[in-house]
Order: sequence, then structure tokens, then C-alpha cells
Amino acid sequence: MAGVYLVRHWMQDPTELGRTTVTAEPFLANHMAVKKRVRYIGQDLNRSFEEITLRALDSENDTYEERRAREINQHYGPRGSAGACDFVIDLHNTTANMGSTILIMSPDDHIAMHLSNYLQIHSVDSSSPCHVIIAREMTREPCSLMTLGKHAVVLEVGPQPHGVVKADILNRMRALVKCSLDFIDLYNQGAEFPAFGMEAYEVLERVDYPRDAAGHLLAVIHPKLQDKDYLPVNPGDPLFQMLNGHEVLYDGDVTMYPAFINEAAYYEKKVAFIKMKRVGYSVPAIRLNHE
Repeated sequence: MAGVYLVRHWMQDPTELGRTTVTAEPFLANHMAVKKRVRYIGQDLNRSFEEITLRALDSENDTYEERRAREINQHYGPRGSAGACDFVIDLHNTTANMGSTILIMSPDDHIAMHLSNYLQIHSVDSSSPCHVIIAREMTREPCSLMTLGKHAVVLEVGPQPHGVVKADILNRMRALVKCSLDFIDLYNQGAEFPAFGMEAYEVLERVDYPRDAAGHLLAVIHPKLQDKDYLPVNPGDPLFQMLNGHEVLYDGDVTMYPAFINEAAYYEKKVAFIKMKRVGYSVPAIRLNHE
């Protein structure tokens, strides 16, 4: 709810969003869900931007989110068009112990990569460093809101329970948004951002809980894994604690890095955590050419 409270505030008083070269428009994506204090009405809005949905005509069988996705696409897109919005900053909270996380669709989005580097350097909360996740599947199968913009990042800040707003989480998200706008303003004014190297996490796969034939959980996240987002998991380390007391160990050949561990919103998606690898990237210098 931190993003919801911030956006509501900015819709009433957008003063702190003002920059010399940036027009920032705060908006609530899922009004009905916010009103009912639930994540969604019919389906996850952030999985509702498939091309087939955006191209379809409204139908009485549509979910609220399908209709809303088309409305948002028409206002801020259409996706892939010259008129699409320049930059999307999508605000999310997570119940997982992920601190401040920046999701990017592709390392080829050099502006988003430079923004991430800028946030890592200028983040006001040194106790909560910004992690960067490259989620290439968002490009291969675009279905999220961030895919509407020419450039985009998702800011995931946690841990925070659903339906709750915590001051420290809200303050951290607020600082990240303001810092992001500072970067975009500098870029628009022609500032040059030099080449740099950075480490980020690249999504490998989604790992489900052990389940029985009926789909019921047979295990929970192991205590030694719980809240250990981004920390290395080596072959033989415990992943799950079975309800019968046995342990499920990581049987991979190489070290992996988990995120979204025990995320509440992912139970219905059959995801216990996201398995990632750590990758080094070389990002070229960027500068806006005003000619």
C-alpha cells in the first residue's frame, strides 16, 4: 500500500514530482482493487497486458482488469508506438525480505540500467542497498504494465504485508522515486553518464513448493532460507521443510541466488521463490543528443 498512499498524495499535491524537464503523472492502476483493499478483482492487473487482450474489443465476459489494461494502454501507450510514454516507474511492495529492488526488462535498456546505477549510488538509505533484477521474460512475453513505456523500471520495496503501509517502506519508496526523477531530469538536460560495470541478478526460473496430486502444499520454506533473499544458496543447502519433517535440499550444480522468497502474492501462482544467477554487465555511456 505504500505506492498507493504516495500516488494518492501526489495526485493531490504533485509539488515534489516537479522537475525542470520532466512531466510526471501519478496514477492508480487498479482503482477497484484499492477501494476493496484487495490485490485484484478478477485477475492480476500486472499480468493483463498481453497483446491479445490489448487488441480485443470490450466484452461482457472481460474481467475488470482486462478492461482496465486496455484503458491504460490507450492512455499511456499504445505499447510500441511513437506516442507511448517515455518512462514508466511502476511501484510495488513485496512481502519478501528484498529491501529495495529494481526490475528491468533487458540490459539493453541502457537508460534504465543507468537509472539503476544512479539509484545505487545516490540512494539515501545506505542500510538498504538497491538490488537489480533483469527479468528478460517480460520482454519475451510482455504482459505487465511496465511494457507500455519506451523505458521502464519496477521498484519493489519490502518487506511489507499486503493491505498495510509502513513508514520506513513508504519513505524508502518515496526517496527512490524522487531520485529517479532527478536522474531523468539530468539526462534530459544533456548530462553525460559515463560507462560503468555493474552486477545484477538474472532470472533463471520460478521454483514451486512441493505439492501433492491435489495441488496442496507438502512443505514450507525452510527456516534457513526464509528472509535470505539475494544470499547465495549452494548445492546441498536446505530449501523446504516438509510437513513430515524431512528436508528438501538444493540439488543444483552451481550457486544460485533466490528472491521473492515466500512472497504472499505468489502462492496462487505456484511460486515459492525466484531462482537467479549473478551476472556482470558493461553498460556504455549515454547522453541525450538535442540536435
